[in-house]
Amino acid sequence: MKRLQARQLSYRIGDRLILDNVCLDIKAGDNIALLGANGAGKSTLMKLLLGLLTPHAGEVLIDGQPMASMKRRAVARQIAYVPQSHVPSFPFSVAHIVGQGRLPNVGLGHAPSRDDQTYVQQALTDLGILHLSERPYTELSGGERQLVLIARAMVQRANIIILDEPVTGLDYGHQLRLLALLKRLAAQGISLLSSTHRPEHALASANRVLVLHEGRLIADGAPHDVIDSPLMARLYQVAVEQIDTDGHRFFIPCRVFT
Repeated sequence: MKRLQARQLSYRIGDRLILDNVCLDIKAGDNIALLGANGAGKSTLMKLLLGLLTPHAGEVLIDGQPMASMKRRAVARQIAYVPQSHVPSFPFSVAHIVGQGRLPNVGLGHAPSRDDQTYVQQALTDLGILHLSERPYTELSGGERQLVLIARAMVQRANIIILDEPVTGLDYGHQLRLLALLKRLAAQGISLLSSTHRPEHALASANRVLVLHEGRLIADGAPHDVIDSPLMARLYQVAVEQIDTDGHRFFIPCRVFT
């Protein structure tokens, strides 16, 4: 089932074309990694898919319905978003911040139900931050805040979660635990789109990879079919040695192009 579709999306800022004729389909259970160098258009594409930007051409469809015809609350019930960063304004507790993910489903002024509280507790537990539930959000580290934002997206109970560089600020252990969690969510039928600068993460956890280069979608397929040393050279201007062993692929940097 095609949950989210982009049809010939283009976006420009002034005379600069940021995205050019991008088409894609996201299905139930997809765990997609979005690769591309800085400035390739990854964040712009995500904001278009979320309805936070209006395309200059093309359209976005949710379950076959044009997003432009939907109310914002209806979109929020379908798509959750984890931004790259978030600057806290008030010292709300972690549990309160995560509970805000329930708003598209229950509305403002609604007292949290027992189910709402259960969703919050489960998300905090899944991400290993239950012990932070009463901590003021303003007192957390950048990595801890990132985990809180992911928990907030999870309690939204949306069918689609879009994550903009979700491992940013996370230590090595939390990175691996998050990748494992994303695989579990996809196995439950949630559709995931995560941007990353870590090809090894895409190879380890995603079942599909999209590659943006200079505003164009140049590849869409299984990670091991798409991510190789020629792609790394094209995207990142580096020469790497590719090592394939026991079903795993690794890259060793050799030279940076100047």
